[in-house]
Amino acid sequence: MDTETFRMLAEQAFNELPEPFRLVMENVVIVVDDYADAEVLASMGLTSPLDLLGLYEGHPLEERTDGGAGMLPDMIHLYRVPILASCHETGEEPADCIAAVVMHEVGHYFGFSDEEMEEIDIAGEDD
Repeated sequence: MDTETFRMLAEQAFNELPEPFRLVMENVVIVVDDYADAEVLASMGLTSPLDLLGLYEGHPLEERTDGGAGMLPDMIHLYRVPILASCHETGEEPADCIAAVVMHEVGHYFGFSDEEMEEIDIAGEDD
């Protein structure tokens, strides 16, 4: 899948977030890269560029004191090649995988940790 198609699916996933979430989110940019750079991987203790599907970079909503005025935009990085490799391994449709990564990174925007989101995922599977 080419970068432009991937980017369109990412924007579609973001636009399909439930309205209450979308309305609160301001100044967020989605960036599509083929892979995370070496510095990002090293900072996270990862050795393979296929190990990172996405990254939220910014100030979670709960940490903002002035509504974010004067701050650089928050960024949701989506790493195209690792996401597509994951889809290939699992058989998941790329649009669904992209949407899941977008939702995960949006969770970080709202201040959820990876552990908290994993607990939410597990609870949702039990329903």
